[in-house]
Amino acid sequence: MPRVAYTLHLVGEANSKCAGVIQAMADVPVLAPAEELTPWGKSRKLIVLTVVAALVLMGGGVGAWFVFGPHGAKRPAAPKHEPLAPPQYVALDPPFVVNFENDQQVRFLQVTAQLMSRDLPTVELLKANDPVVRNDLLLLFGGQKYSVISTREGKEQLRTQTLEAVRRVVAQAGGRPERVEAVYFTSFVMQ
Repeated sequence: MPRVAYTLHLVGEANSKCAGVIQAMADVPVLAPAEELTPWGKSRKLIVLTVVAALVLMGGGVGAWFVFGPHGAKRPAAPKHEPLAPPQYVALDPPFVVNFENDQQVRFLQVTAQLMSRDLPTVELLKANDPVVRNDLLLLFGGQKYSVISTREGKEQLRTQTLEAVRRVVAQAGGRPERVEAVYFTSFVMQ
């Protein structure tokens, strides 16, 4: 390659000393590229490549978790509950009428109740044992105190005791007492 010479013109004092000096292009100092001037330029590329590789690996890990993770795996099946049968109600007719004393006064209680079960054999058992159920409930209602059953809490307590009494009758008759689910007072009159 041929060498080309250029005239260098400097401004000021330096110009007078170097005027007319011809220098070859190879003799002119050339600035090095910025990458060569920074001592850690190659390590910066290495850091960027490492960060990019780490992000790619993390992205792959997250994608694998979504595909194969716990929500992608089969979970143990929840225990299957058989659908509930419609409730069957057994009305205890006629209403219960009992008297009890309150401060030397005779008071009356009239209660209409219904029993609830979803089990047809239990419903039939309750109907077949209606006299026993009515007897036990008459004794239960007659032993109440006016001051207790005149409150809401007292009525709820009486309803719980009624359910327990009915379940005892079902158990004595050879049935499944837990199948009697509830007792409802559809009328509750005190005088």
